[in-house]
Amino acid sequence: MSIKFGTGGIRGIMGEKPGELNERTIITATLGLGNYINREKHGERSIVIAYDSRNNSYEFALKTALTICTLGIKVYLFPSLRSTPELSFAVRKLKCDAGVMITASHNPKEYNGYKVYWNDGGQLVEPQVSGVIEEINKIKNIENFKLMTEDESLEKGLLNILNGKLDDLYIETLKKESLNEDINKEFKIIYSPLHGAGGRPVKRILDEIGYRNVYFVSEQTEPDGEFPTCAYANPEDENVFKLACKLGDEKEATLCMCTDPDADRVAMMVKDKEDWIYLNGNQTGILLMDYILKYSKKLVDPAVVSTIVTTPMLEKIAKNYNTKVFRTLTGFKYIGEKIREFEEGRYKNNFVFGMEESIGYLKGTYVRDKDGILGVMLIAEMLAFYDDKNISILEVLKKMYDQYGWYSEITHHVKKEGETGKKEIKKIMNHFRENDLEKLLDRKVIKKIDYKLQSELDLPKSNVIKYILEDETNITIRPSGTEPKIKYYIYTKGEDKNEADRKLEESLIKLNSYVDGIIRRDQC
Repeated sequence: MSIKFGTGGIRGIMGEKPGELNERTIITATLGLGNYINREKHGERSIVIAYDSRNNSYEFALKTALTICTLGIKVYLFPSLRSTPELSFAVRKLKCDAGVMITASHNPKEYNGYKVYWNDGGQLVEPQVSGVIEEINKIKNIENFKLMTEDESLEKGLLNILNGKLDDLYIETLKKESLNEDINKEFKIIYSPLHGAGGRPVKRILDEIGYRNVYFVSEQTEPDGEFPTCAYANPEDENVFKLACKLGDEKEATLCMCTDPDADRVAMMVKDKEDWIYLNGNQTGILLMDYILKYSKKLVDPAVVSTIVTTPMLEKIAKNYNTKVFRTLTGFKYIGEKIREFEEGRYKNNFVFGMEESIGYLKGTYVRDKDGILGVMLIAEMLAFYDDKNISILEVLKKMYDQYGWYSEITHHVKKEGETGKKEIKKIMNHFRENDLEKLLDRKVIKKIDYKLQSELDLPKSNVIKYILEDETNITIRPSGTEPKIKYYIYTKGEDKNEADRKLEESLIKLNSYVDGIIRRDQC
């Protein structure tokens, strides 16, 4: 296969050139997945397939379905676009062996992707990843592989088009995750699906809960793989909120929300006097965490699960609620894997909330992935709840900072392209790995965690290094798994916002200078 199958599937620019995503790539990946399922399981086998609004998503989904049917495996195919979390939900409800979601999340319009889920509804992890890759590598060519037709697949009962019953179950399940029914249903809500899959389920759930002032951004409501109003449909970029905030001003609202094209992530902006304030993934996450832990009833051995690059503030909040925090590697699939370990009895704790800094959130165990539709529901409820008490969400956030400490943060990406870039990334990681630094950024190193050399918190080995400094500054360094970049996650803590911001700016300058020195020394 000309495009690499990674730990969760494949993603790339669509086209016919080597290394691009096309029907041939999709069929090859699906043959590997189907052959692996046939190798591992006998008897009835099944897969559910969904797709979002991207160009060619339906065509890729249908090719996936027909390939699986040709291998004798039953397929459940959604009749139109659905969100990624509903695909995870469907895998579990239909008791399928796997699921496939055709999506490239928030990538530009030229991209699409193929995301694989296993029978627990979570993204593919080991040992299944290696098993599927092994089967893909056995495929030399697909020229002689003849796909079953759609009519034949339907006649044989292998291809099954889903109806709306699963949608009903999904929405009803989401509503059970609500914490407070006694909220201000007149609270004004602005929402945009950014031309993606979130529009229909968000409208339905907010309507059924009873909100009477929900306004959709009309220019961004219809699904459109060209993303005409936002070429980079990523809610982490506050520029995508321009139309939402404009509508918010017109309707005199104080909350705007956007989901990404496959609706597994959600972000918000809130009105403060005349200005719209963007709350990043960590800020939204700690607000939801505090709200959930404060107002959930009868929590027994509660656990919050997050990634190693998410804010260190989590542990401080959790301690206040007698809650344990589990940290995983970067990627929500590892949070899903931890939920399964709870259910299998590996830990005595019960999952309550999962989050990652890149605007992904989950309450409950009905899926094994982040859920932007749930996020919209909980954010709306949380703000309406506080609004009914004449408390703004920014006041709640300030009180949390006053209580737990003021944190500032940055995720800094440095492009390192080509062979030279690869060598530089390797030199940087080797330097931090091989040297036991007593000081970093002129501060004493309290702890160094090398996730490649030690099994910290029962995690798989990974090319990530973390430093905790004497003033509670956290620095995590890792190469990107999908792009020619090295990433630095920096958290600083201060007595107030100004001090935390100042320390963050100084830390980034010093870290860049230190890394540049590593490269220069190695080049001499």
